[in-house]
Amino acid sequence: MKKYTLLLLFVFTTLFSCTTEETTTYYLIRHAEKVRTDATNRNPNLNDAGKKRAANWARYFKNIDVEVVYSTRYNRTIQTATPTAKQKNLPIQHYDPRKMYTENFAAATKGKTVLIVGHSNTTPVFANTILGEAKYKNMDDHDNASLYIVTIVGTRKTSRVEILE
Repeated sequence: MKKYTLLLLFVFTTLFSCTTEETTTYYLIRHAEKVRTDATNRNPNLNDAGKKRAANWARYFKNIDVEVVYSTRYNRTIQTATPTAKQKNLPIQHYDPRKMYTENFAAATKGKTVLIVGHSNTTPVFANTILGEAKYKNMDDHDNASLYIVTIVGTRKTSRVEILE
């Protein structure tokens, strides 16, 4: 009887481990509102509204188990990611927006919940690259409220956009 119990336990464990698919969730946002007083400044900081929005993003992600935070190396993206990263006690990892969703990136984030902070011309492109289709257009230059959520379960990919006001 003990042999059969162990055999059944082994079979069920094996079946369960083979049928369980990892879920990867990407939350992609554009940096919050930036200082626009100097059109020649390619690396501005967040303005007061942007600092408030960055804090609002941290409140949004408070009950979400974010495991990794990525940002480009610009002041405004780092400053947007910082409140959430601090809240989660995570370092901000940097990515090159010219090399989005590489095989290495996909492997490093598989099965995780990931926040990615980018720009109006990179955030939807990053979502499209993950999805493998041109679903989203570039964001309006004043859109700092859109949240792209891309979920991968096995080979199935889904996405949606939410607005944080």
